[in-house]
Amino acid sequence: MIAQIEAPLGARQLRVALCDYSGHPFQAQLSRELARRGHDLLHLHFAEFQTPKGRLEREIGDPASFGVEAISLGRSFSKHSLVRRRREEIEVGRRFARRVDGFAPDIVVGCNLPLDSLSEVIRETKAARRRFVFWQQDIYSIAIEKILKKKMGLPGLAIGRHYRHVEKRALEKSDAVIVISPDFRGVLAREFGVDPERVHVVENWAPLDEISPLSKHNEWSRARGFDEMEVVLYSGTLGMKHNPALLLELARALEARDNAILIVTSEGPAAAWLAREGRDCASLLVLPFQPYAIYPQVLASADVAVSILEPEAGVFSVPSKVLSYMCARRPIVLYAPPENLASRMLEGAGAGQAVGDCGELSRRVLALLDNPVARALAGARGRTYAETHFGIRGIAEKFERLFGAFD
Repeated sequence: MIAQIEAPLGARQLRVALCDYSGHPFQAQLSRELARRGHDLLHLHFAEFQTPKGRLEREIGDPASFGVEAISLGRSFSKHSLVRRRREEIEVGRRFARRVDGFAPDIVVGCNLPLDSLSEVIRETKAARRRFVFWQQDIYSIAIEKILKKKMGLPGLAIGRHYRHVEKRALEKSDAVIVISPDFRGVLAREFGVDPERVHVVENWAPLDEISPLSKHNEWSRARGFDEMEVVLYSGTLGMKHNPALLLELARALEARDNAILIVTSEGPAAAWLAREGRDCASLLVLPFQPYAIYPQVLASADVAVSILEPEAGVFSVPSKVLSYMCARRPIVLYAPPENLASRMLEGAGAGQAVGDCGELSRRVLALLDNPVARALAGARGRTYAETHFGIRGIAEKFERLFGAFD
C-alpha cells in the first residue's frame, strides 16, 4: 500500500506539474521548495480567478528547475453565472491539460481545481499514462449540493448529485489522494468508496518566511492612518461560502466606538454589495485585494482579524486567511460551525475564538478590542502554532515520500 512506504528522500529526481487553480501562496511555496530539492517543477495557475495570489513570478534566487505559468482565458471569468462558469471551467481544464502534456511530467498534482476542470486534467493525464495526485482541499460536491439546494431547491440538489458522481470518478482515477485532515478518510470511504489506505493527510499551512509578524505601525497602515485606529480586518475572498451581511453587521457594531474600523480587502460581487450597502457606515472600508508583497503589513494593521464560513460550506474547509492571520500573530474571531475543521484548529491552538452564532461574532470582536492582554496572548499562540506546524521542509518531505511510493 502507498501509505506504508517510506521512500528515501531524493532517491529520484522527478518532473512534477502542480496545477493550482487558485494560485494561493502556500502551494507556490511548496513548488519552490520541491524545485530547490532538485525536482523539475512546473507550477500552473489560472490567471483570471479572482482571489489573493501568492508569488507567481520567477524571482532572483529561484532554482533553474522552477517554472511558473498562468493559464489564461484571455477574458474575465464568469464566476457568478452557473452556465457560463461551467463552460469556462471545462475550457480552463483543457488548457491546463494541454500545457501539462507539453511539459511531460512524471506526476501531476491537482489542487483547487473545480470539478469540471479537474475531470479534464485527469482525463488527459491518465490517457498519457502519467500518475495523478488529487490534493483535495474540500469535498467539493458535498459543499456544492448543500449550497445549491439552499439557493435553488430541487434543481440545485440535482446539480449537486451530478457533481458527486464527477468527484467520485476523479477519486477513483487518482493514484493517490491528499487531504487536509484525517476527518476526510471516513467520509471518502462512506460516501465515495475510497480505500482509506489511498488517502494521505497533509494539513494546510501558510508561508512562515513570507508572512512575518510586523508592527501595527508600518508603512501601509501609517499611510492610511490605520496605525492610530482600532482595526478589525477581513482579508480574502467573499464567495458562496461567505455571507457579507455578517461583515456589515460587524461594521455597524463598531460605529459605537470612537475610533474603530472594519477593513475588508476583497473583490467581486459580494465585496461590491458590501461597499454599496455599507456606504453610510463610517466604520467600514472596502478595499481591493492588496499586493502580496505588502500583505504582511496589511495583516499587521489589525488588532483583531476575522473570518466567516457558512454552515452549508461543510465541516472540512480551512480558510487560508485564518492560517495567514496565525503567521502574522493576530488574534482571530471565526464565524463557522463548531464542528468545522478551522474552528477546532483555532480553539485547539488558543489563537482566538470560533463562534457559530451571527450576533456572537460582533460581541466577541468587541470584547477582544477591550482586552489587549487576551489579544496579545491569542496572537502569540497562533504564531507558535504556525512555527510548530508550517515548516516547509517537513511538508515537502511528505510529498516526496508519496511521490517516491510510485517507483
